[in-house]
Amino acid sequence: MAKKEKLEHSELAGEFTDDGITVLVDIFRTAGSNEDWTMEVVTQGEDLIRWDEPFATDREAFDEFLATVARDGLRSFLEDDEPSVH
Repeated sequence: MAKKEKLEHSELAGEFTDDGITVLVDIFRTAGSNEDWTMEVVTQGEDLIRWDEPFATDREAFDEFLATVARDGLRSFLEDDEPSVH
């Protein structure tokens, strides 16, 4: 059985609420590595939205999330019937 790799989660990860909607922003990489960061957003309905490109820093990832919310609104994460990739 393969070992499950341990993940390091950014301090910027956590719940984000706007306009009465709360999502979980998860920014992570393999623990103990200098790998790029992966970002996912999990909606209240447990839909998973993953960015297809990694980020050099956790701050870049979170800034991209904030820019997406500013441009499209948090509700944009809820509108797709299919899983999203950003």
